[in-house]
Amino acid sequence: MRHLFLTAATALIALAPTAAQAKGDPVIAKAIADPARSEANRARDIYRHPVETLAFFEVKPGQTVIEYYPGGGWYTEILAPALRGKGRYVAMPPSSERGLAAVKTMLDKNKERFGDVEVYPFSATAPLTFPAGTADRVLTFRNVHNLLMQGEDVAAKAFADFYAALKPGGILGVTDHRLPETMDSALEKKSGYIKKSTVVRLATAAGFKLMGESQVNSNPKDTHDWPEGVWTLPPTFRLGDVDRAKYQAIGESDRMTLKFVKPAK
Repeated sequence: MRHLFLTAATALIALAPTAAQAKGDPVIAKAIADPARSEANRARDIYRHPVETLAFFEVKPGQTVIEYYPGGGWYTEILAPALRGKGRYVAMPPSSERGLAAVKTMLDKNKERFGDVEVYPFSATAPLTFPAGTADRVLTFRNVHNLLMQGEDVAAKAFADFYAALKPGGILGVTDHRLPETMDSALEKKSGYIKKSTVVRLATAAGFKLMGESQVNSNPKDTHDWPEGVWTLPPTFRLGDVDRAKYQAIGESDRMTLKFVKPAK
């Protein structure tokens, strides 16, 4: 009996670090809890699960972290302050005039909190400008479907750049709106949803290995078949007031959360 008790106790102790790791790095957690984050962004934590997502991607201070297309800066508001003086946060917006201008405006507006953020635009036709093999993490949140909608070659170039930017052993973290494998692949070009198999195919072709998958951003209420695609749901509400309460109750989209590794040589 004593042996069984000790074995069980040992098992519980062994499980403890795993539970703690789910909370992520304390510096990252502090940045997420910072009241300086915008109220609108904080309200979406229940859908985006930043603590668990960044813990799954193994993001820590001291790293060089690239975020592909920060957009309005939802994750920038967490990552840039957390890494300021304790690593590097790097923004990689599209090189289009509109995309680049929007991200630079967002960064300039928050310069007091973010510091001087390095910007290395992504180009579908020009070589990678970020120093190759120097990033610890490349993260992209709900962007792969946009790349694919621009063309298979654009998406392939992006994944090749992600691979080139990372150190051997570096991690690519991807979240995106999940299209069930049984649904028509043609929906990837117009609905905002994309299949896991498509993301894995693009990453594998670039040289990545799938390292793991988390269901932290899944949403079983999402049936993936809305009249205006993913943009029917919050926060976009493309249908305006039509069935708004229904879509609000469903919440934000069902999302895959995938972790890839650049193999060490």
